[in-house]
Parts: sequence; C-alpha cells; structure tokens
Amino acid sequence: MTPILEVKNLSVFYGGIQALRSINFHVDKGEIVSLIGSNGVGKSTLLRSIAGDQKFRHGSIIYEGTPIPNESYKVVMKGISLVPEGRRIFPGLTVMENLMVGAYTRNDKREINENFEEVFSLFPRLKERRKQMGGSLSGGEQQMLALSRALLANPKLLLLDEPSLGLAPIVIEELFDKIVEINEERGITIVMVEQNAYIALDVANRAYVMATGAIVMEGTGKELLKKEDIIDQYLGESSE
Repeated sequence: MTPILEVKNLSVFYGGIQALRSINFHVDKGEIVSLIGSNGVGKSTLLRSIAGDQKFRHGSIIYEGTPIPNESYKVVMKGISLVPEGRRIFPGLTVMENLMVGAYTRNDKREINENFEEVFSLFPRLKERRKQMGGSLSGGEQQMLALSRALLANPKLLLLDEPSLGLAPIVIEELFDKIVEINEERGITIVMVEQNAYIALDVANRAYVMATGAIVMEGTGKELLKKEDIIDQYLGESSE
C-alpha cells in the first residue's frame, strides 16, 4: 500500500535551535496515527510542518505521492486540515460564521450544505448553538467547533493537535468517540498529537513516540500501551 503521507528526513530549526531531527514516518490511508511524547519535543512543530504553517530546512513531506506546498491554504486545498492546539476559533463570530471559515477554499454550495448537515449530525449541540458567538461556548463545544470547522474543508487527512487539552474527562471520552466515528464512517485519515498517551494509543492503529525532536519508538497502539515503563520514561515533563 502506498502511504497517503510520508515524512522523510525532516529537520526544522528555530534560528540556531534544532526542533526536529531527521524525522521519518508514514501514514497509510484510513489509519489513525498518534504522536506522543512530553511537552516541547516537537510534536506540534511536526504537525504545523505538514500543514504548511512551519518552514523546514531539510527533508520532504509527500502527500498522495507528491511533495506538499509550503503554504497553508494550498495544503488545505490538497485535502489536509489542521485542528490547532488551543482551538483558535473566532470568539467574535457565530458558530455558523466560524464553520463557514472552514469552507473558504470551496465553491460547491450544495456539497458545503451537505457537510453542514453532517457536522450538525455529528455534533447536535453546535446546531442548537449555531447563532451563538464562538466565545460563549464551553471548552468542549469550542473543540467540537474547531473540529467541525476543519471538516468543512472536506479533508482526506485530518491533523489534530492536543484535542483533549483543558477538557473534562467525560468530554474527552465523548470527543474521542467522535474522532473514531469520523475515521471509520467518513474514511478520513487522522494524525493526532495528544498528551494523554493512554487515550491516544487506545484509538490509534499505530503510534510514534517522540523525544527531543526525534522519533524514538514506533508500534501499534496496543503494543505501546503494554509498555508502561516506556510511556513513563518519555512522558515526563520537559524542561523546554
């Protein structure tokens, strides 16, 4: 099987500081792949590089067999959507207006309306609150909105950066059920950065463990869940 995404020898620098060190990994179509590791090891930098938000000095990122452009709006048009850490919704816009931002690269109004119905079916609370300002929503609802906004771009590959951040356990459980549903029922491939290693590994087909800008281990979610000593070793708080 040809991977939908391949990252080859990717290195990223912030000035003289190397954030990513010759990263290599792949994602097959239809998978959920989790990237886990402690804070500051480069997980979010890796997602931003794939999304076209972060320039990289060495290496390549291949999507559906061709190098991705290093401009975020062109990456979205190719079928890759990022749900950023911290959600980054527009608090002064309504739920509907936030969702329309996600569809800005598209022209087919019929398909866009169909996608609206799909996200409202997935997250009925957003339909109930569609006229409310984004800033008035709870943290869980804002994450649902950020995820739905990304889905309005009609992606084939969805990048999730810390989806559980700041959410209550019961909300996290509900959110991850929806993430699995998006993967299984809509066939969207997912790459996820997640600090909660246990839930990230539980839903993942495969996972990569990162430390100090490099991948140090990989395996299926089930395999890595059994290695609690490894999880403890690489999920301690980073000094960065």
